[in-house]
Amino acid sequence: MLHIQQRSLAMFDRCLYFNTNVFSRKIEKVWIDAYSELGLAPAHAYLLRLVLDKPGLVQRDIVTELSLDKSTITRFVDKMVIEGYLYRAASPNGNLKEHCIFPTEKALALKEPLNRIGADLYQKMQALFSVEELKSTVDWIRKASNKL
Repeated sequence: MLHIQQRSLAMFDRCLYFNTNVFSRKIEKVWIDAYSELGLAPAHAYLLRLVLDKPGLVQRDIVTELSLDKSTITRFVDKMVIEGYLYRAASPNGNLKEHCIFPTEKALALKEPLNRIGADLYQKMQALFSVEELKSTVDWIRKASNKL
């Protein structure tokens, strides 16, 4: 039995898919717990943080900034519009297929809590990992994602 357990551990120790998913689920739980006080999913919170920081972005710029599919961003924006956090306005360049995304007053009221939660999460991660470990891990993940 020990031989089987050792062989299985070795297989999973080198498996990028398995280990990144375990890590992702653990990180996701921490982020879900943190943003739950605002009743927001982490992805929606990051969308709000981006639009609060850069009001008037068009959806294609949000796609680039968040590295998500266009359809995903459309769903997120639709949901946040329905919930009263964002609104769409006509693009100043006259492109009828393109809208600028702006925060509402409801979203503006969340700017400080969103930034505080973001800072708290960063501090929580710094308590677990050194600043260099955290930076190099995030850098590696971003670089690896860009290669795929």
